[in-house]
Amino acid sequence: MTSNQNPNEAFVWVWLPGHAEPIVAGLIARDGERLVFNYGRSYLDRKDAMALYEPELPLQKGVLEPLASLTMAGCLRDAAPDAWGRRVIINRKFGLKGHAIDVGQLDDLTYLLASGSDRIGALDFQASATTYVPRGQGHTTYEDLMSVADHVEAGKPIGADLDLALFHGNSIGGARPKAIIEDGERKLIAKFSSRDDVFNVVKGEFVAMRLASIVGINAAPVDLVRVAGRDVLLIERFDRVRKGDSWHRRAMVSALTLFELDEMMARYASYETLTEIIRHRFTEPRATLLDLFKRLVFNILCGNTDDHARNHAAFWDGESLTMTPAYDICPQARAGGEAGQAMIIIGSNNRSQLAVCLQAAPHFLLSEAEASKIIEHQLVAIHAEWAKIADEAELTEIERTLLWGRQILNPFAFEGAPDALHLLQAKS
Repeated sequence: MTSNQNPNEAFVWVWLPGHAEPIVAGLIARDGERLVFNYGRSYLDRKDAMALYEPELPLQKGVLEPLASLTMAGCLRDAAPDAWGRRVIINRKFGLKGHAIDVGQLDDLTYLLASGSDRIGALDFQASATTYVPRGQGHTTYEDLMSVADHVEAGKPIGADLDLALFHGNSIGGARPKAIIEDGERKLIAKFSSRDDVFNVVKGEFVAMRLASIVGINAAPVDLVRVAGRDVLLIERFDRVRKGDSWHRRAMVSALTLFELDEMMARYASYETLTEIIRHRFTEPRATLLDLFKRLVFNILCGNTDDHARNHAAFWDGESLTMTPAYDICPQARAGGEAGQAMIIIGSNNRSQLAVCLQAAPHFLLSEAEASKIIEHQLVAIHAEWAKIADEAELTEIERTLLWGRQILNPFAFEGAPDALHLLQAKS
């Protein structure tokens, strides 16, 4: 596909709070190398109209350009597919040639219009301003979703018989194989194993997410199932609310959007800056800061160094922000002890150590004693529940050895920490 075949505009549809059907909010259009946005007149005239996100896209007439450092508004980019979804779209468009094509060959508008409509958050993108045609609605199976994932990873073209399943897998964020599915009264994200996995990542994330809930973190509910002899992680979506026979959608923005950054600048994102945003813009800031500190500590204890700014998000109601449940908490493979978090913790320090958490505690409105108590509670809970959760996941002895003491409770996390925390760590 050449650049002159790329679309030049797309209409942005939104599900407003309390509404089960979408309406047109405005138009995103190409302006040189950037994408600009205009609210529609009919949308601005609505009494219940809300800004798609402020201060980025305030509810006003005229062309709204992205912030100087961005090529498109972050809140719109949040609704676009990431690495995995883009690979799925490229596979469908280019077939056998897709494996050799870089995801950057297609532009953002193409990805927005080619991806499924049941995307994260409360936005969708259409070629029409008058007729809403959802892409990828309908029932599919876990087996078909897994088949799509396998085809994409192997560079094999996806046949027409898997078209519906394709749309369930191409609108979602992240780099790993995954798909969106409806299972009775729940909307779920299904995560699959990858051919590149060096350990059972699916089970590892299940264990970490279950332990996160146990230590007191507001985390998305998860299940672990077997499909065609393989493990599949199911995460309950928190951006969908069932009301009667319909699904309502909750608007969301990523922390990357809160930081006014894009992927190229994500290395500047920090917990310290996020605490400042929470104090000034979030509902229940003190409780939110407490939960964020718990997440930071747990990320370090469970070996989740992939805590980048897209792995934090907030609900947006048109006026204020509320932290979403935690998600994508997964132990990461590491060759040795020393490790760093994807997001800076304080200053320029991202070292995966409890001592750094204690240093950052005042930014979370916590004293060192309060922060230490939180860490101690998590350590006690992890030690007490590890065996039970490992049994739930049916971890083999080898899988337990790969996780415990290497990713979960790695000794590096305790270097420089108070003696009391070392004593709790020594229980392992």
